[in-house]
Amino acid sequence: MPVGVKLRDRNPLAQSRQLSGMDEQVLDVVAVRDVGPDTVAIDFETPEAFDAQPGQFVKLTLGVDGEDISRFYTISSPTVDEAFEITVGTDPDGELAPQLGALEAGDGVRIAGPFGSDYYEGESRAVVLAGGPGVGPAVGIAERALDDGNEAAVVYQDDAPVHEDRLDALAEAGALVSVIDSEESLTEPVADAIEDGGQVFIYGFADFLDAATEALEAAGVSTDDAKVENFG
Repeated sequence: MPVGVKLRDRNPLAQSRQLSGMDEQVLDVVAVRDVGPDTVAIDFETPEAFDAQPGQFVKLTLGVDGEDISRFYTISSPTVDEAFEITVGTDPDGELAPQLGALEAGDGVRIAGPFGSDYYEGESRAVVLAGGPGVGPAVGIAERALDDGNEAAVVYQDDAPVHEDRLDALAEAGALVSVIDSEESLTEPVADAIEDGGQVFIYGFADFLDAATEALEAAGVSTDDAKVENFG
């Protein structure tokens, strides 16, 4: 089955101007969990009328030293029924990440969204290529696909992998999962992942998007219909 891929500009700032969901509300933190090196998963309560699909993202705003700082985070949970999750790298030099990493259950955070038009829509096979923080939406999409009775493949490149328990569970449930470091080529894992076709999703920074595109082209995949989020 042919796979179509087209890289589009997925700048969250641009997307937020195009598509809006819930107006900004203060949502309570439900839980904060360590999920890997310098990374936490944060669960927020789901307010009424909040409807998001795996692959969409939200805008978080906190006051830091008297100034409002906002960042966009892609949802990393397969559903948003009672709570939804984001995955946050807690870089101590980041403007907002240290504050997010220090959150506790019951704290309130200003959140708006969801945003984004390229997300999982029940495709029969989801092929997710993830670099670094792209693993958040990758595990959410793959879990949702399997829950829906569909198929999933994940290729994840990172020198310090996170969400390893969920990746292991996905593999045990029948998903094709490849975890490689930054020195390894994407060519063979991507070729294996798309061998049976499917909808391609790509999440990561620009360098990873370029490498993923090259791997897809090396596999003879057209570049027309991928769902892509560029983290910068």
